[in-house]
Amino acid sequence: MPPRTPRTPRTPRTPRQPGSVGGPRNRRVTRKSVAPSRRVSVSTQSPTRAPPSLTKAGSARAARAANPRPHRFRPGTRAIMEIRKYQRSTNLLLRRLPFARLVKEVTTTFHHSLRWRVDALEALQEASEDFLVGVMEDANLCAMHGKRITIMPKDIHLARRIRGLRNDPSSNM
Repeated sequence: MPPRTPRTPRTPRTPRQPGSVGGPRNRRVTRKSVAPSRRVSVSTQSPTRAPPSLTKAGSARAARAANPRPHRFRPGTRAIMEIRKYQRSTNLLLRRLPFARLVKEVTTTFHHSLRWRVDALEALQEASEDFLVGVMEDANLCAMHGKRITIMPKDIHLARRIRGLRNDPSSNM
């Protein structure tokens, strides 16, 4: 703790001095100096306790003020914002180049010298994203039917089975 400065004796004053600001509780007094256009501000308040930065609670408060916490959304709010964003947009959800690489990798197992046009890849990507979104919607309905909010692999298997897609690699049928 820093050493205390000695207090200066106060001069008694009348309840209403000319040039005082506020009532008798306000200790900030404005006096006229020699030149009428200049005013001098005098503060007679003395420090009676340590500044807030030197106490434990004050140091935490000062640290928070100097370094504010980043804004955090409540759980689920960010997910709702992303759902609304993607429902509003008509853009493709998957990146074009990784999807094109995947398509070319799969087609090399059947035929080695196939080339793809850009509009053919775009049509294939549009159809595959539409199919995947439909399966995920049905899987979400299956999860809600099971009184859950998290989609599990069994929901996707059930959605594919109800749709009539029997070539599910994970099913043993």
